[in-house]
Amino acid sequence: MSELVERLSNPDGRRPRVLVVANQKGGVGKTTTAINLATALAAIGQPALVVDIDPQGNASTGLGIGHDQRERTIYDVLMGDVPLADAIVPTRVPRLSIVPATVDLSGAELELIGMERRNNRLKDALEEFAHSPAQNFAYVLIDCPPSLTLLTVNAMVAADAVIVPLQTEFFALEGLSQLLKTIDRVRTNLNPALEIQGIILTMFDKRNKLSDQVAADVRGHMGDKVYRTVIPRNVRISEAPSHGLPALIYDLKCPGSQAYIRLAGELVQREKAREAA
Repeated sequence: MSELVERLSNPDGRRPRVLVVANQKGGVGKTTTAINLATALAAIGQPALVVDIDPQGNASTGLGIGHDQRERTIYDVLMGDVPLADAIVPTRVPRLSIVPATVDLSGAELELIGMERRNNRLKDALEEFAHSPAQNFAYVLIDCPPSLTLLTVNAMVAADAVIVPLQTEFFALEGLSQLLKTIDRVRTNLNPALEIQGIILTMFDKRNKLSDQVAADVRGHMGDKVYRTVIPRNVRISEAPSHGLPALIYDLKCPGSQAYIRLAGELVQREKAREAA
């Protein structure tokens, strides 16, 4: 277990987890999962912090954080200009906050190359945050860019585990294989404690036999690492970010929102089982 998990604490006494939501393939529901899973965790009493480390800043936009609210961002944190606690912005969702991102983050890649501990900048910031009075989160979810960059490496070095959203499409297993190799490299060279927390099947279309086939193939290869809960293809989930709202706030009763609530419950149960093991 990483030093970060050992040192952080939260109000109910349970050690929080730092989870990176990652997939090197774009368009798989990565940011959607980060936003709505964090919202669902907050809704069931698990305070959550989203760290937006994608230069597109979609997680920030999807949680209703306008550019005028992004005075301090994850870029400033990675550059060492401000502590992470000073970059946290509350959202409209109770018990849910975010460290936002802007396009400035796209230049961080080149700037980080010449810095000391370039792979550990986010980990160091989170460890410093552990001692801040602002630390009261049960979960930290890091939303990554859809590529293997220094930003993604920073996220994986800082994380305890990886959550992998996987679209139920033809090339799903190929993309998963590439991601698993990346995780193995990070584990071998930078973060020995990194593990796969779970794989989430997204954009599942029950009318499409291919979705069932892909789901069966992924479960056959990855076993119980795959969540029982699947996220359906749902237009309300797609609409929600344009309103600056998580789907759970935009339309709680839609199938996608209900799926994320079940997913949050399943995640918490997995964490309890891990702690009891």
